Amino acid sequence: MDFIKEMEWRGMIHDSTPGLSDILKTGVTSAYVGFDPTATSLHIGNLVPIMLLVHYQRCGHKPIALVGGATGLIGDPSGKSSERNLLTLEEIDHNVSLIKPQLELFLDFDNGKQSAEIVNNMDWFKDINMLSFFRDIGKHLTLNYMMAKDSVQNRIETGISFTEFSYQLIQAYDFHFLHKTKNCKVQIGGSDQWGNITAGIELIKKISSEKSYALTTPLLTKSDGSKFGKTEAGNIWLDANRTSPYKFYQYWMNVSDEDAEKWIKIFTTIDKEKIDALHNRHQQEPHLRLLQKELAKSIMCRVHSEQAYNQSVRVSNILFGKNTANQIKEITEEEFLMVFEGVDQYKVDRSYLAKDLDPVSLLTDISKVFQSKGEIRRLIQSNAISINKTKCTIDSLITADDLLNNKYLLIQKGKKHYSIICVE
Repeated sequence: MDFIKEMEWRGMIHDSTPGLSDILKTGVTSAYVGFDPTATSLHIGNLVPIMLLVHYQRCGHKPIALVGGATGLIGDPSGKSSERNLLTLEEIDHNVSLIKPQLELFLDFDNGKQSAEIVNNMDWFKDINMLSFFRDIGKHLTLNYMMAKDSVQNRIETGISFTEFSYQLIQAYDFHFLHKTKNCKVQIGGSDQWGNITAGIELIKKISSEKSYALTTPLLTKSDGSKFGKTEAGNIWLDANRTSPYKFYQYWMNVSDEDAEKWIKIFTTIDKEKIDALHNRHQQEPHLRLLQKELAKSIMCRVHSEQAYNQSVRVSNILFGKNTANQIKEITEEEFLMVFEGVDQYKVDRSYLAKDLDPVSLLTDISKVFQSKGEIRRLIQSNAISINKTKCTIDSLITADDLLNNKYLLIQKGKKHYSIICVE
């Protein structure tokens, strides 16, 4: 496949340098993307450059993922309005050890000349002498050139330290080093990285008089204008301990039709013919959410495994299907806690369930889920309260037999507000 054409129809090209298409036609060409390990996990915002490397390898080229053990100590000012909090070397090393396995989920490391590599720029920066670096590398990029970059210009008024100002020179050296040692001719990144990438191209040109190339992808936003990958609770992480597989799955299932149409091209390797067919079927039966289902399946299976995907689908069908009241007792305790992670919990002594309880007493005096008896009566009479997915009435009775996993009662107000009563 032609990488440029493939990325064009997938909507993944923001800008590129002249000659890139020609150099890619000469044979297997190495390209790299950098990831700064400033957290213990990658998040779905990182998936755009990761998928660029995936598509790059599928088109017959060699991808290199650079985990910035050195640059992570500095912090990239691009897109930031204030100085980052600096991490320790131990914190960066820990993050690197967790991020590498996540990158390995996406790339093929046993594919001949196209085999992927993961490198850490700390391996070449740790032994560099500061004076030698400024003398031999710093002299090639003028202050005027560096000041003109957007990442610097956007911070001039609020202030930028020399530490962050030096970031583009350090990233430029990464490109030069990989060009020299691994014949890496292309750097790929988000559009906010254009200044840093072209600084590397300039450095390579000054030192070796050789050409190198850049490709950037658009910064992704949702159709409503909000930032991609962000929710009210924060980032959507690839680490299952930071974002549960179920919540990860639900994020993709709940995207708008407009976003699903764009994102299925970016985050999957499904070919154009199949995507076009899916889109046509989706337009005929939008309520089936075919695009969202295919998008969620592809990403879930890659990041969390097919087993985690099947589990998330099963639990979703139980919670949101037609027979939820009958099926909810099939959910295991592990699944229950995964789905309702972060939901308010209220503890109740098991002795209260020795006799049948009316819902008003349970939800006010005993559990304190609600403070007002008048309020809970009004909510129940307006069919706004469910217990274990069953609409509650004033005459309902709650017994020990109603407990999920012999421990929990799921309280629902309206469509989205949940609370859990934990019986001990």
